[in-house]
Amino acid sequence: MSYDLVLADRLRDHLQGVRGLTERKMFGGLAFLVNGHLAVSASGRGGLLVRVDPGRTDELVADPVAERFVMRGRAMDGWLRVDVDETVSDVVLEHWVDLGLAWARSLPPKT
Repeated sequence: MSYDLVLADRLRDHLQGVRGLTERKMFGGLAFLVNGHLAVSASGRGGLLVRVDPGRTDELVADPVAERFVMRGRAMDGWLRVDVDETVSDVVLEHWVDLGLAWARSLPPKT
């Protein structure tokens, strides 16, 4: 499965003008990084991959659209798979994107 191109364009629109933003194909999707740290990605598995404060994982997966991202059979704190598509409202999409941005911005820039 390929990532959702409409969702990727919506992410670009929301992230336009963010300082330190780069795009990179990774994990089968299109990732948006801030200062070298993944913030959010249009996932190759559908929906979003969002990087968040690991300490907030339990709180955030209480939302029925979110679950821990599983990598190599291991559920990862701080990495969420969010079940959204191109029909999700801008408000909902921005909520998840802003969570990813906040975490990426809190980390020291990668050199």
